[in-house]
Amino acid sequence: MFALQKYQYKKVAVYGMGITGYSAAKAFRKLNAEVYCWDDNKKVRRKIKNSKFLLSKFWLNKNLVDIIIISPGIDINKSKIKNYLKKNSNKIITDLDLFFEFNKDATIISITGTNGKSTTCKIIEKILKTAQYNVKTVGNIGNPILSSIKPKKKYIFILEASSYQLQYSKLFRSKHAAILNISPDHLERHKNINNYIKIKSRIFFAQKSSDYSYINMTNKHSKSIESIFKTHKLKSKLISIDRSSCNLLLKKIDNKFFKSKGNIENLAFAYKIVKNLKVNDKIIIKALNEFKGLPHRQEIVFSNNKLLCVNDSKATTFEASLQSLLNYNNIYWIVGGLPKYRDYFHLRNVKKKVLKAYIVGKKTSFFKRQIENDIPCTISKNIRNAINNIYKDIKLNKNLKETILLSPGAASFDQFNNFEDRGNFFKKLVLKKFKRRLNV
Repeated sequence: MFALQKYQYKKVAVYGMGITGYSAAKAFRKLNAEVYCWDDNKKVRRKIKNSKFLLSKFWLNKNLVDIIIISPGIDINKSKIKNYLKKNSNKIITDLDLFFEFNKDATIISITGTNGKSTTCKIIEKILKTAQYNVKTVGNIGNPILSSIKPKKKYIFILEASSYQLQYSKLFRSKHAAILNISPDHLERHKNINNYIKIKSRIFFAQKSSDYSYINMTNKHSKSIESIFKTHKLKSKLISIDRSSCNLLLKKIDNKFFKSKGNIENLAFAYKIVKNLKVNDKIIIKALNEFKGLPHRQEIVFSNNKLLCVNDSKATTFEASLQSLLNYNNIYWIVGGLPKYRDYFHLRNVKKKVLKAYIVGKKTSFFKRQIENDIPCTISKNIRNAINNIYKDIKLNKNLKETILLSPGAASFDQFNNFEDRGNFFKKLVLKKFKRRLNV
């Protein structure tokens, strides 16, 4: 209740009115705060007017606001009002901070990392729901974290946290905090891998001695977090996670989803966290046998003795694509889109698995340079052409099971609204093209 009173009647600026900003503005309005909103996008500003929020260039009056909420997508260093924001950095909080203030008494499980966040959240959610806990999954997966200020029931919150959210957070703390893995991503914002690692590690900084932190020290970039602990002393109980820690569990479950290395790693984190919440193995095994993976993450679109079609549209970095390439054989690989800053392909360990790569998107020359020395490739420009080209190249003989894999290793925004849009387009086309040929 104190947290609610703390923000009542305050003057609050919300900068960036996407889903996160809008949910923050609604939350403050419920607290009777005076809310001033701004977005640099003219179309969004029109929506602000229609939602009856006060549109204001709050930075022109230096002493107008007490609190500033910044949407995760805003990089202060590239903002039009960066000088104002830097001078008033003490006023800045994030949706994560506000969420924690509203839910200090709840058990919060926060998951970050480069790959596997959503899947790990959903594995934990499935186990805890099977154990009959009240669970809400929020953040980058599920509902905006500020969609519910005062839950009527006591919940365990599972929160997927991005580096963008963690970058400016000051108050956020979770009972269980995990960094799954780290590989280069979002470097166009964070400049280099060391900055990215430091921002990810912020998930541990506010924890107390009664809290738990989880990390995979076999990941080469995660190892460097140990040096950060020398300057930001870790207070929580540090638990090192390794895939081998769930070997015995894997022998007791029958679910093909947990055959890949990436999903075994996700499971290792989920298992350790739910065991610390006192969930017994019988419930865990039941939940894992029933678990189905999320769409667009190594999603099986079609499978028979001749052909396997896999939608891995969520793979927006090469490291994510690498996990898929390692899992399959005789691959016709659809790759390309908007490459991530400083993301490079290292194909030595997978080149024998790939029969041919079909490069799509508007940056085809970048991907061709990365791929052509290791794997036969062709420029297809878009997914429709890629599937048509695969249709011509594929053998489909009884002695060789082949794989059509969409695992772009790049963002989707050059040709699609998002990775979901890209994945759904692929699923529709590949089924239409190949089902008739396979007589199913």
